[in-house]
Amino acid sequence: MTLNGAMQVSASGMTAERFRMDVISSNIANANSVQAGTNDPYRRREVVVEGGQQGVHIVQVVEDQTPFQWKHDPGNPRANKDGDVQESNIQPVTEMVDMMGASRAYEANVAAFNAAKGMVKSALTISRV
Repeated sequence: MTLNGAMQVSASGMTAERFRMDVISSNIANANSVQAGTNDPYRRREVVVEGGQQGVHIVQVVEDQTPFQWKHDPGNPRANKDGDVQESNIQPVTEMVDMMGASRAYEANVAAFNAAKGMVKSALTISRV
């Protein structure tokens, strides 16, 4: 693989991890959503990525099929006849762990990109001598 190819792979990894962080942020923002009428609460979303010779590609964003949670809250206007409210299937702690993983992966891709960029700069200075 060439240095330009290595930089391209790292750049695609940064793009995928940034997108993953955007989806996780959306999950966190909707963690407290509840059922509204006949509409289900917000369902957690996950990013599916695929790696190859050309880098990382986002395949799709899928909805997590984990069952929704029920909370007993008889004072809530959206509560059913038993006083229960259907809430999102998002676990904020899990989302924060996923966010940390995506952030670390992004940082690793930045480091790899910068290392390849440094090698290209060194190669250019060698050719001047």
